[in-house]
Amino acid sequence: MKPLYVAALAGLFILSIAGCVPHTTGATEVGVRTHKLAFFGPNGVEDKVYAPGATYFFLPFINDWNVFDTKLQNLEMTYSKTSGDRKAQDDLVFKTVDGNDISLDVIIAYRIDANKAPYILQYVAPDDLTLRDKVVRTVARSKPRDIFGELKTESFYVAEAREAQANKAKEALQHILGPMGIIVEKVLTNDYRFNPEYTKAIEDKKVADQQVEKNKSAQHAAREQYKRKLEEARGEVNKMVADADGQYLKDKIEADVYQEKQKLIAEAIKTEGVAEAKGIQEMNNALSGPGGEAIVKLRIAEAIQGKHIMVLPVSEGGMNLKTTDINRLIETLGVKALSGKQ
Repeated sequence: MKPLYVAALAGLFILSIAGCVPHTTGATEVGVRTHKLAFFGPNGVEDKVYAPGATYFFLPFINDWNVFDTKLQNLEMTYSKTSGDRKAQDDLVFKTVDGNDISLDVIIAYRIDANKAPYILQYVAPDDLTLRDKVVRTVARSKPRDIFGELKTESFYVAEAREAQANKAKEALQHILGPMGIIVEKVLTNDYRFNPEYTKAIEDKKVADQQVEKNKSAQHAAREQYKRKLEEARGEVNKMVADADGQYLKDKIEADVYQEKQKLIAEAIKTEGVAEAKGIQEMNNALSGPGGEAIVKLRIAEAIQGKHIMVLPVSEGGMNLKTTDINRLIETLGVKALSGKQ
């Protein structure tokens, strides 16, 4: 009986090999096999990942074959009807935290975790298209609305604010989709739109802000010009003050020099006067002394030297030289000299 059993198994193996069908995986694909009827093991999804770029042989009918693409996928939800995943308006429409309507173009970049391909097939989706449309798209159109809706309307004009919310949305999506075998690589925002009335209001506000900034710039320029002119005026005043101070110092020096010169002249005149007074005093003292009369007579003699002198005889009415008053004599001679010239 044992040889017959072995022969039967061998025959069955040969028949199995002869009836196997090839199953392949692309360069970026992984394969998952499902046992519909298993001879050596349990039925269901095989917990094994078949590597990319290979061919595998399985019996038909009792085996199913599924592949998943592991390359990076971009789910584009846009306003444009000629681009994105849907040929219709597909952007996210929501309200900002301050109550304004806005629509936002969003791109979700994701890929599947190759090691979780059997789990995805068994519990999430049977193929890439179903995974994209029924799982990733559903979650991506829900959670990011709430996160981007946390921004105020004007914050959408700030790229850093949008990027911060995009990173927050990525983390939220990864938290939801990660356990399903999906890796969210990036959440990107593109264009955004407000309702026409609000857009007009924003544009008007921008124009007003620009005018305000222009006025501020003009005011700043005027202030700077005023400061410059003020500094120029201060410089001119300082120059005038410096010139006046210089002239004052010059005049003061000249006045001081003139005053010192006059002081020296006065001192010289005073000294000369004092010396002359002392000389006169000494002369007076000398004349007042015993030899004073002799000196006077000597000076008279010197004065009348070479002069014509008349000697009057002594008689009644004549002149006695012994008792002659010299002063009267000089006066007489002077009168006679004057009468002679006439």
